[in-house]
Amino acid sequence: MSRRPFVAGNWKMHKTASEAGPFVSELAGRVPAGADVAVCVPFTDLATSVEAAAGTALQVFAQNMHQLPQGAFTGEISAPMLLDLGVDGVLLGHSERRQYFGETDAALAEKLSAALDAGLDVILAVGESEGEREAGETESVLERQVTVGLAPAGDQVVTIAYEPVWAIGTGKTATPDLAQEAHELIKSLYDTRVLYGGSVKPDNIHELVLLPDVDGARVGGASLDVRAFSDIVARSRQSAV
Repeated sequence: MSRRPFVAGNWKMHKTASEAGPFVSELAGRVPAGADVAVCVPFTDLATSVEAAAGTALQVFAQNMHQLPQGAFTGEISAPMLLDLGVDGVLLGHSERRQYFGETDAALAEKLSAALDAGLDVILAVGESEGEREAGETESVLERQVTVGLAPAGDQVVTIAYEPVWAIGTGKTATPDLAQEAHELIKSLYDTRVLYGGSVKPDNIHELVLLPDVDGARVGGASLDVRAFSDIVARSRQSAV
């Protein structure tokens, strides 16, 4: 059975607006038919990226947002602000947001509800730390993150990105068996597309997308290079057919 993969690149805190425009323009020209592709870019790059991606299949996502539409929250960005820029969606719950900025599952549920109500597409990131995996807590952590974080979603479509924290930016990748096990568990809790994230590269995407419950990838460092990211997208499409 053919599947339509979704590949989302997360730039994290990289690229200025002047760098983002040419990058997105080149990337948009490389997006093949039959694949869903997005870039999650810093707030300062959103307007330039949306303009560069206009009229193409490439989607532009923000990396975070506040749960309220407006208010005295210095430094925060709301869903209406994202919509006004023409942004397609938002990435929520990345492990770095959870770890460094104290985002809880309950707080993410509020953000997810606000994003969906505004009409934004959502990618919710979940995943266990190395300590949690070693303690045998992977299943309970994923169950909590999915059930609490997605509680407001109901039957609305939300993409989930499974990102084992111990594999993000480390060069480590979950074995196919571990990745499949986690994706299967997540889909048993919420039936949706689940992307794998964590040191995804052109040379390992093929074996990941061939797994029965892996529907694409959330790409970190490799998404900063047009050729590498385009290669991942192309290989995802080829493997999913």
